Amino acid sequence: MTTPKKPEKNNKKNKNTGIMRFFQKFGGVVLIFVGLLALYTLLSDQEKSLFSRPEQATISEVAQAVIDGSVQSIVVRGDKLEIILDDESVLQSKKEVESSLSTTLANYGVTPEQLSVVNIDVRSESGFLYWFLNILPMLFPLLFILLFFWFISGQLKGGGMKAFSFGDSKARVTDPEKQRITFDDIAGNKEAKQELLEVVDFLRNPKKFLAIGAEIPKGVLLMGSPGTGKTLMARAVAGEAKVPFFHLSGSEFVEMFVGVGASRVRDLFDQAKKASPAIIFIDEIDAVGRARGTGTGGGNDEREQTLNQILVEMDGFEANEKVIVMAATNRGDVLDPALLRPGRFDRRVMLDLPDRKDRLAILEIHARKKPLHDDVDLTVIAERTPGFSGADLQSLMNESAILAAREDRTTISQWDLVRSIEKVMIGPERQSHLHTDHERRVVAYHEAGHAIIASVLPHADPVHKVSIVARGRAGGYTLKLPLEEKKLQTKKEFLDDIAMSLGGYVAEKMIFDDVTTGPSNDLQVSTRLARSMVTRWGMSDTIGPIALEGDEGRALFGSGVYGNEHSDKVQADIDAEVSRIIKDALALAEQTLVTHKDALDAVAQGLLDQETLEQDDYDTIIRKFGIIPKKKTAESIA
Repeated sequence: MTTPKKPEKNNKKNKNTGIMRFFQKFGGVVLIFVGLLALYTLLSDQEKSLFSRPEQATISEVAQAVIDGSVQSIVVRGDKLEIILDDESVLQSKKEVESSLSTTLANYGVTPEQLSVVNIDVRSESGFLYWFLNILPMLFPLLFILLFFWFISGQLKGGGMKAFSFGDSKARVTDPEKQRITFDDIAGNKEAKQELLEVVDFLRNPKKFLAIGAEIPKGVLLMGSPGTGKTLMARAVAGEAKVPFFHLSGSEFVEMFVGVGASRVRDLFDQAKKASPAIIFIDEIDAVGRARGTGTGGGNDEREQTLNQILVEMDGFEANEKVIVMAATNRGDVLDPALLRPGRFDRRVMLDLPDRKDRLAILEIHARKKPLHDDVDLTVIAERTPGFSGADLQSLMNESAILAAREDRTTISQWDLVRSIEKVMIGPERQSHLHTDHERRVVAYHEAGHAIIASVLPHADPVHKVSIVARGRAGGYTLKLPLEEKKLQTKKEFLDDIAMSLGGYVAEKMIFDDVTTGPSNDLQVSTRLARSMVTRWGMSDTIGPIALEGDEGRALFGSGVYGNEHSDKVQADIDAEVSRIIKDALALAEQTLVTHKDALDAVAQGLLDQETLEQDDYDTIIRKFGIIPKKKTAESIA
C-alpha cells in the first residue's frame, strides 16, 4: 500500500515534466517573441528621441526663422523637417509632400540667398532601421496567430499541455505491467469474482468463446454500497487479464461546453479500440447515466448528450473488438433503462457488505504489512464490526497503526484495534469536551437508559460497551452489536430498536423531570425507522402492505423526482400511524425503566465513576438486579 505522499510527489513531478517539455519545445519561439518586443521598444524610443520634439512649428514660422537668420541647419526626412536654431533649440515641422524644401520656403518669401546660409541635410527614409520599425508591428499579431493555431492543431499534446483539447478523454491509463492488483488482493464476494472470471477468460482467450459462437457481455455493471470494493474489483479484472485499464469518473465527461462530453466519449472508445484487448472503467456512472427526460433543456442538456454517445459507442462494438466496458454505481435504481438492456450493461454484479468470515479475510489482507502484537485477535475484531465495508476495515487498520505510532509503539495491539472501531463508527474522542457535573449525570442516565432497555427487551441487540466520553458529535454512546449475522430484520426487532432509541429521552424525563437537546438524533432515528415501517415495509396493520415511498423517501406513484401523488388522507393516516408506533415504543421504554429503576441507577453511577463500562463490567452490574446478559451460543459463534 502506497503512502499518501507518493501520489502527490508523482503528480508534482508530472506537472513539472510537462512544463519543462513545453519550454524545451517552444522556448526558442518565446525568446524570439520577447526579444523582438524588447528591440522594438528600444528602437522606437530612439526613433522618438531623434524625430519627436515637444515643440511644433508651422512652415510659415520656419520660413520667418530662415529670413531672420536664426536657423543653423535643417534635416529633411521625407515631408518631415527638423529645424535646429542658433540657440540649439529644435523645432519640428512638415513641408508640402510633392514640393522641395526650397520651393516650399520660397512660397513663404524665403530667397535663395537667405536659404544658402542654412546647412540643409536631406536623408532618405530607407535602410534596415526604417523598414524594421515599420514591419515589426505587423509581426506580433502574425506570431500570435501562428501560436494559436499551433495549440489548436494539437502540437502541444505531446508536451503534456492540453490547453485547448477539451474534447480529448481524461482517462487515466494503467499499463498492464504496472497493474499489480489481482483477485488474491480481494477478500469476499466470491460470486462476484466468479462472474468476473468469465470476463478475464474472454480477454485472455477470446477464440475459445468466438469458436463456439458465444458473445461475451459488452458491459459489466458493478453495483453495491459505498466502500464495497467496486473500483478495486475492476482493477483486479485488469490485473488478472493483464490488459490496459482506462479509468475515469462519470463526472469527468461533463463540462460547461456543449458537446464536450460526447467528444470525450468518442475519444475514450477510440483509444481503447486501438489498445485492445482493454478495459474501460467508468466510476460513478450515475453522474451521466441517470434516466433521461428529467433534466433541464428538454432532454438536450450536456449530460444526456454524453449518455447518448455512450449508448451509441457500446452499440458500435463488434463481437471481436475485445474491449470490455465496466462501470460502478451506488444507485443502480436511477440508471437509464437503455443502459441496462441486453447488449450494453446486461451483466450486473452485486457486491455485498462482507460477512464475518469475509471481514476476517479483509482484515488479514490489510494487516500483511503491519506489525501486530501477540495479543491481536482479528477474529474478535471481525465479530465486532458488523455492517463495516471493505473501505471501513481498511480505515480501521490504518487508524490503529496511527494510534500505535502516536504513542511511540512499534507494534499494533488489540486495544488499538478496539479503539479504532469506535473511531471509525462514531468519531474520535473529544477529551477537551468537558461536561459540568449536572451534564455528566444527564449523559450517564441517558446512556444507561439506552443500555438497560437493550438488555431487557428480547429482540434488541446486546450491549458491548457504554461510555460518557464524547466522540464525534455524540456526548456519549452505547455500543450494541447483534448476536449473529442477519440479512433480514423483523417487525418485532424494529419495535424494540425504536424503544431502545427512546430510552435516553425517557431516562432524562424520568430522573430530572426535564429533557435536553441530547436525544435529538435518537428522535430522528426512531421517527425515520417508524416511517419506513409504515411506507416501505408494510409493517402497519392500519395502512397495510403498501409501498408508498422509495429508498429516498419519495412517492413511488409520483411522476417527478420528488412527486407525491397519494391523497392527503393517506398522508394523514401515515402520520397518525408513525405517531402511534412512537407512542407505543415510548410507553414500552417507560415501563421497562420504571421496572428496572435500580439497575438504571447502578449503571449510571458506574459511568460516573469509570466513564466507560466494557461488556464484562456492564454485565456484572446488571446481573445483580436479575437481568441476564445476552450471550452468543456455540452455534452462533461457529
